[in-house]
Amino acid sequence: MPLHSPDPDDNDESPPNQPQPASPDPTRTGTGTAIATAPSLLHLSFNQDSGCFAAGTDRGFRIYNCDPFREIFRRDFGPGGGTSLVHMLFRCNILAFVGGGPDPRHPPNKVMIWDDHQSRCIGELSFRSEIETIANPKGLCEVSHLSGTMVLACPGLQKGQVRVEHYASKRTKFIMAHDSRIACFSLTQDGRLLATASSKGTLVRVFNTLDGSLLQEVRRGADRAEIYSLAFSPTAQWLAVSSDKGTVHVFNLKVDSGLLGLDRSNSSSESNPSSPTAVSSLKFIYFTGVLPKYFSSEWSVAQFRLQEGLQHIVAFGHQKNTIVILGMDGRYFQ
Repeated sequence: MPLHSPDPDDNDESPPNQPQPASPDPTRTGTGTAIATAPSLLHLSFNQDSGCFAAGTDRGFRIYNCDPFREIFRRDFGPGGGTSLVHMLFRCNILAFVGGGPDPRHPPNKVMIWDDHQSRCIGELSFRSEIETIANPKGLCEVSHLSGTMVLACPGLQKGQVRVEHYASKRTKFIMAHDSRIACFSLTQDGRLLATASSKGTLVRVFNTLDGSLLQEVRRGADRAEIYSLAFSPTAQWLAVSSDKGTVHVFNLKVDSGLLGLDRSNSSSESNPSSPTAVSSLKFIYFTGVLPKYFSSEWSVAQFRLQEGLQHIVAFGHQKNTIVILGMDGRYFQ
């Protein structure tokens, strides 16, 4: 499972027109250790601040740093070590994983809590069946990351609905986000904003989780697509979307940062009249109510082309104007 690092000579802070992976020796891992046969990649996930990511394989798991790209450590359990899900707890030594693949290490109905300092499991969560919920075959669930806030989002009781639990205020909010079933959603770090996409994959909507109000709607495209991931930038100025169309779209969000307590002082202005969004809005301003809604849609301000049909997940990098893309073919883009 060779993961390719970005080109070290590319220091431009602005996103390139196309993400370019570097091409190190494909027989070597991020640490430079030669491998005979690469294990099969089963799962990828970023940690809470997107500074690291975990890779689950049919032999165990590996942990990588994003910038600079390097392998931090790995645990190879050998044959019978399949790990279909693995998640980090920020950057500490505690991880959670689930067995999977053709030869799983643990039953798929158990979540194992791993302490890497002790190199052993220190706990487990067992369920009567595989880890999924009714009408939620993907096991969609998001939790806020900032201390002092505890917000959980999961599919609601109806098709297209998202349930938001505010544990600090003991409030529950049901948001009717789409007419079709929910395919993907994401929370900001403080849990105040929720981005959702349906199984159609044409529109992405951003909601206020406190009152359930729709704040913005953006369009990925006109054709149906499977949305693989949604990611807010740390200041909620940008939203990135990856899909099976082989594209990553970046949208400019117009949410009032003052209401959210976010600092965008170091970010570029959102009201750029030369942006594609502004231009498209001006172009059709006189046809509101006449032309279909499609023509007045808000479109992405940047796109990145990748291999179509291959699953990619996306996050925002720690450097200004950068995104990080992970592919299930083992490639890393920045």
